[in-house]
Amino acid sequence: MKLNKNYMKKARIEMIPLIDVIFLLLVTFILFTMSMTVHRGVPVSLPAASTGTIEKKNVIDISVRQDGSLFIEGEKIRLPRLAIRIAELHRSAPGKIVLISGDKKTSYEVMVAVMDAVRKAGVAEMSLETVWE
Repeated sequence: MKLNKNYMKKARIEMIPLIDVIFLLLVTFILFTMSMTVHRGVPVSLPAASTGTIEKKNVIDISVRQDGSLFIEGEKIRLPRLAIRIAELHRSAPGKIVLISGDKKTSYEVMVAVMDAVRKAGVAEMSLETVWE
């Protein structure tokens, strides 16, 4: 009994669909990891520090620009209202800590006023964000 040559094909792995799937997975992982880093603050030029890190997933973010303007969670706010807004956010999520991101050229007086407002709001845990060297 003789078999037809067209009937017997060699098994082979198609590479094009395999490469497509690998690139799709690579792009998916890249986009997923980019979405994991969330910064809700306003961009400021941070001072450098050689020690200290903080996990940024459970924080109330306060940004202080060089001109002294304040932002809480990306929303502009004035200093007299800051303590009230922090207290509201802390009541809604009591486990969060306050992370203060101050521009390196911000006046010391403004930073102390912000930290004082955080203490007035009744928040025990606060940190200052720096650039890690």
